[in-house]
Amino acid sequence: MRLASKVISFLFHPMLMATIGMYLILNIGPLSSILGADGKRLIYLIVFFSTAVLPVSLLPLFYQFGVIKSFQMESSRERVVPVMMTAFFYFLGYLLLKRLGVTGLIAGFMQATVIATIGAGLVSYYWKISMHTIGIGGLAAAIYAMSIHYSVDLSWILALIFLVAGLVGSARLYLGAHKPSQVYAGFLWGFLIVLGALI
Repeated sequence: MRLASKVISFLFHPMLMATIGMYLILNIGPLSSILGADGKRLIYLIVFFSTAVLPVSLLPLFYQFGVIKSFQMESSRERVVPVMMTAFFYFLGYLLLKRLGVTGLIAGFMQATVIATIGAGLVSYYWKISMHTIGIGGLAAAIYAMSIHYSVDLSWILALIFLVAGLVGSARLYLGAHKPSQVYAGFLWGFLIVLGALI
């Protein structure tokens, strides 16, 4: 069970949620037929590098200079600087997309991830809110907003995301990474921030 919880936590790591979300936005709604393959690849590249590669690349430096005690960042306060730097990279990705003329739901989703991440960084100074459930909550909100915005039935994918959210939350609790309140608050924070930005 512990191994399964670690695998789930890795597969649905918060730094992968923006890329997963962007993939779903570009492939399960009307945008799937509007953007060409080259345009999608460019967006994937920008999002993946700004929300995953760049933030992860700084972790060894943070560890070397004592900003974090471990890559798991078990205490809330040691997560503040890495989370804020992650938000900075998210913002750079958002600016680059805007500079390329990307607007609407795509740009809005990136903007919302910046806001949600900054908020998480501020909260982390006092409380260890779950970044994992912030990510999956934001993903659920993005798909829900897309279903409203484009008047398409995405209930099947929403049901799947909520199932995954339950698995992720359970995994974080089983591993002792968070208290239940931190898991629930993370999901609500991610969901409400992204929904508010996109509706």
